[in-house]
Amino acid sequence: MRDYMIRATAAHQFVRAFAVTSRGVTEYARKAHNLSPVASAALGRTMAAGLMMGAMMKNETDLLTIQFRGDGPLGGITVTATSQGTVKGYVEHPDVVLPPNQFGHFDVGGAVGKGLLHVLRDTGLKEPYAGQVDIQTGEIAQDIAYYFALSEQVPSIVALGVLMNKDNTVRESGGYIIQVMPDCPEEVISALERKAVSVGSVTDMLRNGGDPESMLKALLGDLDLEINDSMPVAFKCNCSRERVTQALIALGRKELMNIISDGKDETLNCGFCNTDYVFTVDQMKEILVRCTH
Repeated sequence: MRDYMIRATAAHQFVRAFAVTSRGVTEYARKAHNLSPVASAALGRTMAAGLMMGAMMKNETDLLTIQFRGDGPLGGITVTATSQGTVKGYVEHPDVVLPPNQFGHFDVGGAVGKGLLHVLRDTGLKEPYAGQVDIQTGEIAQDIAYYFALSEQVPSIVALGVLMNKDNTVRESGGYIIQVMPDCPEEVISALERKAVSVGSVTDMLRNGGDPESMLKALLGDLDLEINDSMPVAFKCNCSRERVTQALIALGRKELMNIISDGKDETLNCGFCNTDYVFTVDQMKEILVRCTH
C-alpha cells in the first residue's frame, strides 16, 4: 500500500479528522538508522503523528517538531514534519531491545520512560509556538492526545500503530487523529467515544486491508463523513553537502584550522537521515577561504 494521508470533516464541521498510512516512511527510517523493533515502533508512531499534525498547519514553509525527552533506554525521539506531507526523525539509541509489555506488544512506553513532550510550531513568526506537557504513558498516541487537550484545549482521539514482520521489516504503519471543535453536540462526542472503543487497533485495521479512508469510515461513517483531500507522504531530509559546508563555515577560522591541523578527513553525519558527508583536508582548506571570522 502506498503512503498517503487524508483530511476530512464530519458532523457538520464539528469534527475534523486525519488518517495516514506510513509503512514506507517507517521502513525508510528503520533501514537508515538500523532500528530495533521497539525503536521502529516508537519512531514510526511519532512520525505518523507528525505527518498529521504537520497537515494542520497552513503555510508551505511551516515546520512542526515533536520531541519526546524521556528517561527510558531509548533516550529520546525527535521528529520534524512539514505541511506538505514530508517528515524526518531519529531516536537517540536505535538499538534498544526490550521484552514485550504485559499485553504482548512492543514496550514503547518502557523504552521512552517518563519525562517531557515538547511540540514546536514554527510558522515564520519571531518566536515559534512551543507547548510542553509531562509524558503520560510513553506510548506516543496517548501522550499526543494529552498534549492536544492540555496545551491546545482541543479534545482529540489519537491512535497510532506499527506492525513488524518476523524479519524485523515494517509490515504496517499509520494512524488517525480525530478532533472535536468548540460547541460540538454532546451526542456526537458520545458517539465518537463509543466508536473509538469498538473499532479495534490501528494495526488490526491495517493488517486486515484497511486504508485511511476505511479507518475514518469505521469511526465517522455514521456522522456524515466528508473526505476533503488526499496527499502522498514521505520521509524526506533537507540535508545536503552545501548545508554541511555552511555549518563548517559557521565554526569560524580558528576552529576549522584546528580541525585541518589534525591532518585527517572529517566526517559529519546528519542525525535525521544518517547520511555521512566526508571532507578531505584539501576540501576543508578550500572552505577555510570562505570563512569571514
